Amino acid sequence: MWPGLVGKEPDTDHPPISLERMLELTVAAEVDGQKFEGVDLFLFHPHTDPDATDDQLKSMADKIAGHGLNVGSLVAPIWPGTVGDTAFGDAEQRKKFVLAVEKACRIGKILNEHGVRKYGVIRIDTAGGPGAFAEDEAGNLQRASETFREAGAVAESYGERLAAEGEICWGGMHSWRTMLKLLEATGLPKTVGFQADLAHTYLYLLGYNAPEDALLQPGYSQAEFDAAYTTMTDALRPWTIDFHVAQNDGSVHGTGSHDRTGRHCVADDPNGKLDITAASGYWLKDAAERGIQHICWDGCMFPNAVLEDAKTWNTILAAMIKVREAHGWS
Repeated sequence: MWPGLVGKEPDTDHPPISLERMLELTVAAEVDGQKFEGVDLFLFHPHTDPDATDDQLKSMADKIAGHGLNVGSLVAPIWPGTVGDTAFGDAEQRKKFVLAVEKACRIGKILNEHGVRKYGVIRIDTAGGPGAFAEDEAGNLQRASETFREAGAVAESYGERLAAEGEICWGGMHSWRTMLKLLEATGLPKTVGFQADLAHTYLYLLGYNAPEDALLQPGYSQAEFDAAYTTMTDALRPWTIDFHVAQNDGSVHGTGSHDRTGRHCVADDPNGKLDITAASGYWLKDAAERGIQHICWDGCMFPNAVLEDAKTWNTILAAMIKVREAHGWS
């Protein structure tokens, strides 16, 4: 549901889209009798008050279940301006980060007890930019890993797992190699893992914010792509506990307060660089063994007109069905 919030700003030509409207768009989609089975939620205003009462959260759960939908993964409000702050900041900032995770875990517990949520992770990132991270890479990596461990302990106490999304706009997660270092330094493979998004991880290959870690150069061949993709996914797949189907045209984009990151394109974009079905297979190999029970799609920073177009939802649903059929999902 976060494409209705991320990069959206009130009183602009891309205002937030309400949770109610996003649910309507979800349930309206259908391809050959198949419909979406659930939604992932961003736990912040205006969709969800992170401090909502139990009754308010149960009412939201009733609404979602009333549409015949489950809830899967949850996005913790870990960014400055929400509840949290940067994971590699000072003691107060890091305390806010852990608090945001705790609030997300509390909401997850209520949704689980309600019955609308039966599986899924809580999504995080470092909530700080790559420029700030680069000012002290070693120290910031250590601080981020310590914060992730603290947050992981909270999540574990609730029976939750945390998935760090690999996006080039987040410090310590701006390169596939640094992302791997952060996961290894955190050292909680059963609790803190990786969320792979096809659009974002494609930018890892090109080294946008870490040229030294680029695995591809412009004009690459299919064979070079296959080799590079194998290198990246072999490194990060063992950590991958959540997965987003998406498309990318090789450019970066940002709106609102969101920094530049991998551009999400509609699934059938003629400029798309990925064979979605084939690329998904790299990440979904042995997915069940890592506890992955659902796949999601992400359309962050799609223009509102694109999100309001039923064709957008049907096209991505069709792409997801192909992924499921090709890689053993039922």
